[in-house]
Amino acid sequence: MSEDQDARVATASREINAPAAAIFELIADPSRQPEWDGNNNLSEAAPGQRVRSAGDVFMMRITRGALRENHVVEFEEGRRIAWLPSEPGKPTPGHLWRWELEPLDERRTLVTHTYDWTNLTDPARFERARQTTSERLRASIDRLAALAEANA
Repeated sequence: MSEDQDARVATASREINAPAAAIFELIADPSRQPEWDGNNNLSEAAPGQRVRSAGDVFMMRITRGALRENHVVEFEEGRRIAWLPSEPGKPTPGHLWRWELEPLDERRTLVTHTYDWTNLTDPARFERARQTTSERLRASIDRLAALAEANA
């Protein structure tokens, strides 16, 4: 990647003391996402939108009140999920959220969270994208860990 592209990819990883399947449920069910969002960007999602495959679309209300369609572009049950958000009915502007889970054993999982705005095309979104740092991604992982470990 070029230096500029590196600046457009934020990532964070952490080991969580919970099984990958339990952690994945908290991510793949959009109604649970506001509980662990370290960016304080997600407000609510209707229940019953559990992601099952690439091509799925789920709706999320963000804290500023707007609705977002999230187009799932990568999916491997229990291991990986990624989506491209957009305004309803509009093309995705090109920023990607990805979660990857690597089971270390039956009770421990390495979780990696990535925000990639390399392909973001809307300059009006650049400032907000720059604010999504590895530290904010780590905050989401930490909150996710607290939830998963409390139920493990």
